[in-house]
Amino acid sequence: MSDTSPGYGITIRVEATTTSSPTSLIPAAIVAAGGTLTALDVVESHHDRVVVDVTCDTRDADHAEEIAAAISAASPNFNVKKVSDRTFLMHLGGKLEVASKVPLKTRDDLSRAYTPGVARICLAIAADKSDARRLTIKRNTVAVVSDGSAILGLGNLGPYAAMPVMEGKAVLFKRFANVDAWPICLDSQDTEEIIRAVQLIAPGFGGINLEDISAPRCFEIEARLKESLDIPVFHDDQHGTAIVVLAGLLNALRIVKKEMSEVRIVMMGAGAAGNAILRLLFLSGLKHASVFDSKGILHNESKADNEMRRWLISNTNVENKTHSITEEMKGADIFIGVSAPNVITEAHVESMARDAIVFAMSNPDPEIDPALAQKHARIVATGRSDYPNQINNVLAFPGLFRGLLDAGVSKITDEMLVAAARAISECVKPDQLNENFIVPSVFDPAVSPSVSNAVYKIATEK
Repeated sequence: MSDTSPGYGITIRVEATTTSSPTSLIPAAIVAAGGTLTALDVVESHHDRVVVDVTCDTRDADHAEEIAAAISAASPNFNVKKVSDRTFLMHLGGKLEVASKVPLKTRDDLSRAYTPGVARICLAIAADKSDARRLTIKRNTVAVVSDGSAILGLGNLGPYAAMPVMEGKAVLFKRFANVDAWPICLDSQDTEEIIRAVQLIAPGFGGINLEDISAPRCFEIEARLKESLDIPVFHDDQHGTAIVVLAGLLNALRIVKKEMSEVRIVMMGAGAAGNAILRLLFLSGLKHASVFDSKGILHNESKADNEMRRWLISNTNVENKTHSITEEMKGADIFIGVSAPNVITEAHVESMARDAIVFAMSNPDPEIDPALAQKHARIVATGRSDYPNQINNVLAFPGLFRGLLDAGVSKITDEMLVAAARAISECVKPDQLNENFIVPSVFDPAVSPSVSNAVYKIATEK
């Protein structure tokens, strides 16, 4: 049975008679139904009845309904009046707002912030376009761009459904690096239209963060935007994930005392994230890897219909094996999953090498239940916040963009990505490092500045 999660937190309002022991029976019903009680508040009290708000974490939407039913069944004197999903409540009205940095209290303020004074700023920028970075929000603003074609692990849900994720991304930019970001969800999944749309909005931004765009289109979109724009373009699903995976593996390998050049990796997932992860790992010394997609292991006869897939075929499975995931997992040192839920089994992990490392990162449900993987692997990481060792891109992209914006660079290099990864890994001090702590907390205040400084240093080296 999976653990409960704050992502499925609910608040249940219950009316009960004062003689029915609501403050003891309601918590007991929640715990018996498998929920995690987090709060109980009496919101109304009368001589014969009370109204109680009880908050708990559940496993999923169905489990929330089961808990509400369990409360109703606990006593004929309990009346469940309302069940509120706390995650939906957080998103009501969106998660962002615009705030002015300057006062507008007098006519003098208005004349400088807007007409007539602003005209002088426009003329200055027209005379020297580079002044836009100095005199507008461009120097600290990132566009978070998506077409909604690959949202989390949910698939192609479109641009409207992408908005909550892109809003959340913008909130993370602000919280962790004081970067002003804005969600740009495009109502097109045509490669040319997306490229042109981003080119058209680029003057107002200091960087572009591509998000949740499906492979293989994301590769071409990123490559062509990098070539045509004078601001950094970053595909977080590829390179953000790769940075944090490298950071986690560097520390995991320290624990198991293995070298990157000696380990054998099996990867499930040949999309954007898988490609970027392996490129960064090979750049960091990896020599032995194989990749599986939904049709099996990639080998010389596999379909190679885009440049990224051709790179995977050329650089992995050098022995050109054609066997199953069951065979390939035997003796493997590391499994990395960026694919789909429940694609490997406990037996697969059991067959791996001693001190095995499993990064099962499909979200929201990983490639294997972490509890099963932990029976046999020494180190297990996931993409979820309710398990140890979360491979979370928020460790990377805020600080990365902070460094890029501060340095005023136009292109991102592989060296910057590796520097970011090493900065993240070094935020875990030797006396902190253990099997359940291979990456720092996303709330560690040292992470974003460390990444920013590392990237800035590489970007400004002569």
